Order: sequence, then C-alpha cells, then structure tokens
Amino acid sequence: MFSVDLWQTRKKEITLSNAICWTLIWILLALLFNGFIYFFWNDISPMSSINNKEAGTAFFTGFVLEKSLSVDNLFAFAVIFTQFAVPKELRPRVLMIGIAGALILRAVLIFIGAKLIQEFDWILYIFGIILIITGIKLWIESYKNEGDEEKDYTNNLAVRCIKKFFRVSNNYHDFKLFIKDKSGRLVTPMLIVITVIAITDLFFALDSIPAIFAITPEPFLVLSTNIFALLGLRSLYFVLENMLDKFKYLGHALAIILSFIGIKMMLHKVYAIPTGIALGVIVFVLSSAVIMSIIYNKKVN
Repeated sequence: MFSVDLWQTRKKEITLSNAICWTLIWILLALLFNGFIYFFWNDISPMSSINNKEAGTAFFTGFVLEKSLSVDNLFAFAVIFTQFAVPKELRPRVLMIGIAGALILRAVLIFIGAKLIQEFDWILYIFGIILIITGIKLWIESYKNEGDEEKDYTNNLAVRCIKKFFRVSNNYHDFKLFIKDKSGRLVTPMLIVITVIAITDLFFALDSIPAIFAITPEPFLVLSTNIFALLGLRSLYFVLENMLDKFKYLGHALAIILSFIGIKMMLHKVYAIPTGIALGVIVFVLSSAVIMSIIYNKKVN
C-alpha cells in the first residue's frame, strides 16, 4: 500500500481533487484495517496479553495520535519549502523522500524501542519524561510563535556545514543533487532541502515513537499505526497546503497531548489510564483546537 501511495503521487503536479480522493481512501483503509484487528486479533497475535477489543481501541487511538503528529510534520515541510523556495513541481518528489525516510526511521526506532521495553521496564519512565519535556517545549514555542514567527531552517547546523565544505549553486536543477561547472562540482539547494527534511524526520520520530508506546506496547500495532498514519500524507499535504497556517492552535493541542501521554506513561505502575480515556482526551483536545482555530480565523477575517 505504501508503494501504491508513492506511485500514485509520482507526478509533478497533483490536483486537489486527486489529493482529496486518495486522502479519503487511505483513511477508509485504516478504518477497515482497524476492523480487521478487532475481529482477528486473537489469530494475529494469539500470545498477546490484550484482547481484541483492547487491540482495536489501541490501534484507533494510536492512528489518531500519529496522524495528528504527522500533520505537524506537514507544517515543518511547508515552512521548509517556503524558506528554501522549492519549486512546486519538485515538491511531490521531496515529500516522497521525506515520508519514506520517516517510515524507515520509525521502523528502526520501533524495533529498538520494543527491545528496550522488553528488557528494561524502567525505560518507560525515560520515554515519559521525554514526552513531558517535549510537550512543555512545544507549548512554549507555540506561545512564542503566536506572532507568526516561523522557525528558521535555513541557518541550522547541517546547512552551515554543507555550505562550509561545498559550493552551492544558486538555482535548482530539476532533482539533481550535484552539478558541475568550470571550477568543479557543486551541490544544489535540493541536497540541502533533503538533508533538512531528513533531520526534521528524525526529531519528529523521536517524539512520535515514545508517544505510541504509551498507547500500546504491541510492536505490530505500533508499526501498523505509524504506517497508516504516513499513508496518504503526501496527498494530505496538497489538501492542506493552503490551510496549514489556519490551524493556529494545533501546536498547543499537540503540546497538551504529548504531556498527557507522558504522564500516562509515568503512571503506568500506579494507575494504568485506560486506552479509551486516552482516546477521548486526544479527540477532545484536537477538536477543541480546530474549533478555536476556526473561531480565531473568523474574528481575524
């Protein structure tokens, strides 16, 4: 399915109707897979410590959580594209690399995280602390950015290192990463953009993976929720491309959710907050953020 997603968005121009159609298809498939989990969980994982109802609820909760965190990825991609002036016809391929990289990073981190949790139960407390700190930092950043200041990706360490050791061409040359002139080899801005996207993927994965392990320790559910959250993300980008700046309070919502998930993880020995309650909190916070954003935009306009 992931290959199909990459194939159908391979074109340089993706229409809004195509993007909406495929976004809905991938969400529908996720819900169908959720039903499959519910009815056949005992066959999928007969040794699992959770029942089919708990597995179905965990998958849906994880999907909603990871999808909302993936939308935050889209915010970062949109800012990167703007700051580096990436031509619109090149953006689909850059997104393809960014999302494929995110999938690989998350798969690796899920494998490592599952092994660590199996061997060292106390690692959950470290994950919880990471999520709480990340939530607090995200809240502070969201509060500071209410003046519409965007994070500057053009002057980070990776960009400075590339510019220090290589000559960089002024213009994009289709999707080429290197070109030659009379003085030798140059890197193109495309190489810088892909490097920044890869580093951004890594930072988002470091937040995302501990969060999903707080919902369920089942590696199969953790990986499948991440895959379904990333499926159709390119299509979703082109649906939301002109609306991303309208979600004013999404950063605040994600900060609350990450902090809540971190607290849930820290309390797992004292009181295991039911997954159904966690789902309710996530849906309520996200819905409130969307409604508040709509009200704010109406007042401004």
